[in-house]
Amino acid sequence: MKRVLPVLVLSVAGLVPLWRYEPSTDTTSTTQAAPPAASPSASSSPGSAAGSSAQVVAGSTVKTEKGPVQVEVTFEGDRISAVRMLQQPNHPQTVAAVPKLVEETLEAQSADIDTVSGATVTSEGYKKSLQAALDANDTTAAASPSASASATSQVVAGSTVDTQKGPVQVEVTFEGDRISAVRMLQQPNHPQTVAAVPKLVEETLEAQSADIDTVSGATVTTDGYKESLQAALDAKGA
Repeated sequence: MKRVLPVLVLSVAGLVPLWRYEPSTDTTSTTQAAPPAASPSASSSPGSAAGSSAQVVAGSTVKTEKGPVQVEVTFEGDRISAVRMLQQPNHPQTVAAVPKLVEETLEAQSADIDTVSGATVTSEGYKKSLQAALDANDTTAAASPSASASATSQVVAGSTVDTQKGPVQVEVTFEGDRISAVRMLQQPNHPQTVAAVPKLVEETLEAQSADIDTVSGATVTTDGYKESLQAALDAKGA
C-alpha cells in the first residue's frame, strides 16, 4: 500500500503541466484567423482599370494659308484628356493661339470652341483636324473590340540610310494601318533638308505611303527619307 500512494501522486503531478498548457491551442487558432482581414485591398474591380486605358487618335491634316495644321488627341474612354500639335504654322500668332485652343478643347470636350483672335486661320484648321479625330474615335468606339485593338498606336523606326549629305532615318507612328505621324530621328544639317522635311512629312500623311514626290533642291535627302520610310512600312507589315 505504501508503494501505491507514491505512484498515484506522481501521476497526478504529471497531469498538472499538461492541464496548464491547454489554453495555448486556443491562442494559436486566434492568431491564424487574422490574415482574412487583408482581403478588402482587392475590392477594386480590374475591369474598371482596363476600361480607363488611353487611346491616341490623330486628326486629318488641314491645309491652310499659313501652313498645314494637324492635331493628335488622347482619349480616356470618351473623355478628351490631352491634345498636342503634330503640325502647325510657324507663326507667332499660332504659337500664342495653340495653348488657348487646347485649353478650350479640354473644357468643352468637343470641337465647338471659339476662334482665337488674331489666329483665325489656325483656329479653323485646328477645329477641323480636331473634329476629324473626334469622329475617328467615335467610329472606333462603335466597332467591335477586335477592331478597337487593331487601332492602337504602334511606333516603328525605319532603317538608317547613309547619304552624301549625312544619315537619314525616320520614325513612323501608325494608328492601325494608317500613318498618323512621321518624325526624323536623323537628318543632314543643311538648310535644304530643314526646309524639305515638313513637305515630305505632309506628302507622306496624304499619300499614306512612300510613293511621294522629290522635293526640289533636296533630292539626296528625299531619296534617303523615302528609303527609310519604306523600311518602316515594310517592318509594320511584317
